[in-house]
Amino acid sequence: VQLQASGGGLVQAGGSLRLSCAASGLTSSTRALGWFRQAPGKEREFVASIRWSGGNTYYDGSVKGRFTISRDKAKNTVYLQMNSLKPEDTAVYYCATSSSILSTWTSVSGYGQWGQGTLVTVSS
Repeated sequence: VQLQASGGGLVQAGGSLRLSCAASGLTSSTRALGWFRQAPGKEREFVASIRWSGGNTYYDGSVKGRFTISRDKAKNTVYLQMNSLKPEDTAVYYCATSSSILSTWTSVSGYGQWGQGTLVTVSS
């Protein structure tokens, strides 16, 4: 599996960005794709995930209502629409795939393949 994240950039607080994650090599064992982020000096944290087959979505409380995860199965691409961005959303955003069970989809350890990350900077 290869994952290519894109769409990061510099945006003012209150603005929007859409991240994309193009996946290749997905298999029938792929259960979910997720977005994580890592701010300088902090641990990588869960942002959102989507069940690859059914499209069920899951969010961290800090982004719920502002971010939307979606997928286009025909394009093997997952998106993260980020609205009402805040300076604390500044981080490198990573996409990843999980072949594990639902209860692990909010943990870094639940994901086996990771993309290279795309930087999102929100200025105040």
